[in-house]
Amino acid sequence: MSGKTIGRVVIERYNIFDLANPEENKPLYRLANRLHVLTRDDTIRSQLLFESGDELSKNSLEESARLLRQNRYLHEATISAVPASDGVADIYVTTTDVWTLIPKIDFSRSGGENKYAFGIKEANLLGTGMAVELSRKSDVDRDSSRLKVVDRNLGGSRYVLDMGLSNNSDGHFRRLSLGKPFFALDSRRARGVNFRDDDSIDTWYERGEEIADYRHKAARADVHLGWSRGLKDGWTKRITSGFVYDDNEFLDAPDSDYPTLVIPENRTLVYPFVAVEWLEDRFEKANNINQIGRTEDRFMGRRFTAMLGAATNWLGSDRDALLLNARAQAGFGSSKQDSMILTAGIDTRIEDGDAVNLVVDFSARFFRKQSKKRLGFLALSGIYGHELDLENRVVIGGESGLRGYPLRYQSGDRRVLFTAEQRFFSDWYPFRLFHVGAAVFYDVGRAWGESPVSSLENEWLHDVGFGLRLGHSRFGFGRVTHIDIAFPLNGDDSIDAVQLLVSTKQTF
Repeated sequence: MSGKTIGRVVIERYNIFDLANPEENKPLYRLANRLHVLTRDDTIRSQLLFESGDELSKNSLEESARLLRQNRYLHEATISAVPASDGVADIYVTTTDVWTLIPKIDFSRSGGENKYAFGIKEANLLGTGMAVELSRKSDVDRDSSRLKVVDRNLGGSRYVLDMGLSNNSDGHFRRLSLGKPFFALDSRRARGVNFRDDDSIDTWYERGEEIADYRHKAARADVHLGWSRGLKDGWTKRITSGFVYDDNEFLDAPDSDYPTLVIPENRTLVYPFVAVEWLEDRFEKANNINQIGRTEDRFMGRRFTAMLGAATNWLGSDRDALLLNARAQAGFGSSKQDSMILTAGIDTRIEDGDAVNLVVDFSARFFRKQSKKRLGFLALSGIYGHELDLENRVVIGGESGLRGYPLRYQSGDRRVLFTAEQRFFSDWYPFRLFHVGAAVFYDVGRAWGESPVSSLENEWLHDVGFGLRLGHSRFGFGRVTHIDIAFPLNGDDSIDAVQLLVSTKQTF
């Protein structure tokens, strides 16, 4: 490709169903295509990292395709170069839409608790890529009426708008974020502002049962600027600086049915910060690993991020503290055979020379590609906490791991979880709407250590189970629906012998 110039950039947009395929040329599918507003040409074009007249670059073509595939309103996106004349190549960008106007009627069950939501969501308003959602949601913590607006390429400007308003049974939540991120490996500048206001009731759990609660009022605002020299020799290096206001107030819960066992300490931190990032340009295209029947873009490179902040009384903090956060990730192997993703991180504050709210975490995920339709998966993760802020307890059970046990069944300041899973991928494509997979699994884990509300000795817990996976190729909600049956192998007599879990997630 080197030495060529880009000629035409042709956008080929395909609707939800391929009416040239007899299996999809059905009345209902034709109606869906007619009612659906196709993603606009300029919505797609504004996300590309190249234009007519640029020097042809394989990297910019591949990364542009990855950026397009991140959009939940597209099922697929491919980009190819076709020689047009001597030294000139035309670029063909091909996208396939999904149905994005969705009556939001969700039900999920995990850890013995039900969640539901109803409302309406448009994930691609008038083909612009803007998502708007109005819904009513209920889960174990609260009932909420929510409005969300998200546009990850506002007016084709690369700016991201993320706004959320929620009126809750226990308070409210408001969020506004506007900024231009490092949207590509070769991006040179980033900037943004973020605001959040949250008033809620937080609850303590023991053996999956509510035992105490408190009111938590949180307000946070930050502004940041970022610089980079772009992609050099296969690496991107970035530096970001900014300023943060973070205030947390804790009170007795009004009209509580539970005793006031403990309330976290109020905390106000105001600080400037500087952050660095090193990111390796190493991505792989894969199929049938974490998704079903769609192209996956797996980051298999190395990445390191670190942030240092300094909070002081004279800036408005209620204490002097250094804030440190660092994370590292590395990929090994190949998606075609064996691969492993390792991550580790540390997050803490240094107050009076001591580390407080220290969290050290790690995870290792191993994938063995046994065939096109079978994959073995192993995962080991852990958290170690020291002098944690009381609201940052470590829990396990239900959504936080151990699918055979109630939500937040164990708590403490450390956790270990191991999962072994055999994944199956099929060619079954019912009604041309979703791809079908399956899994059998074994989980073992434990949360233990210091807890301000429990002195129980938490034992190791085990479960086994099996489930279906539905990969959505026509609709713009979560990538994979999980329907699992899990069987706890130990624990107390209050646990149901069979646990049903239904949820929609981004991965298998």
